[in-house]
Amino acid sequence: MVKPLLVALGFLTRLPVPSGVFDDARAQARSLACYPLVGAILGGLLVGLASLLHGVPPLLVAALLLTWWVASTGALHLDGLADSADAWVGGLGDRERTLSIMKDPRSGPMAVAAVVLLLLLKFAALASLPASAWGGLLLAPLLGRAALTLAFLTTPYARAQGLGTGLRAAPRALSAAAVLLAAGVAIAFGQAGLVALVAAIVVFLLWRRACMQRLGGFTGDTAGALAECVEAAVLVAWVASVG
Repeated sequence: MVKPLLVALGFLTRLPVPSGVFDDARAQARSLACYPLVGAILGGLLVGLASLLHGVPPLLVAALLLTWWVASTGALHLDGLADSADAWVGGLGDRERTLSIMKDPRSGPMAVAAVVLLLLLKFAALASLPASAWGGLLLAPLLGRAALTLAFLTTPYARAQGLGTGLRAAPRALSAAAVLLAAGVAIAFGQAGLVALVAAIVVFLLWRRACMQRLGGFTGDTAGALAECVEAAVLVAWVASVG
């Protein structure tokens, strides 16, 4: 599973990986099962950075953590959130219009508002995390990436072609096991982890319902929006539980 993990890291983050791994179609398909592990790696790096910043004022810690978080993923999922927000409002309930707007690289006011509000929510949650409550930093990216794997397992892909088409051949049993393992990690954190997991599930169900009603499936942009919304929901749920 080394090559699939490298493919997942290369796609979901800006961490350096050998470019040759993307030439292996089998590794690309199997990379879906590695998405939760990529989330765990991102979460572990966040925990490590937070430890290095021990003693720094909380607001500055939150700003530095969020900056690294966005930079480490290349704002990939934020871009999807922005495109989805524009498309959902501008699409006026029409499937084809919604898909067309998602392809437009320009960002409208709804895209800007969605990104700013989500980053503000994450920043406030990070600033409110007790120093000892590192579990929230680990679970947010972990459950955010597990939600992506679950999306491919349970929801049709809305486009005939796109970034997600290469994952249709992903081994379902292995991917499902990865999602269940991520859920198990959350439950292992006790009540706060369970609340965070419930929050992630609620966001996923609402997201899936919206995608199915509007598009009959999901796209790469809506997947990015899902990851961002799950991360924010997990952080807020964790703070509410431990605070």
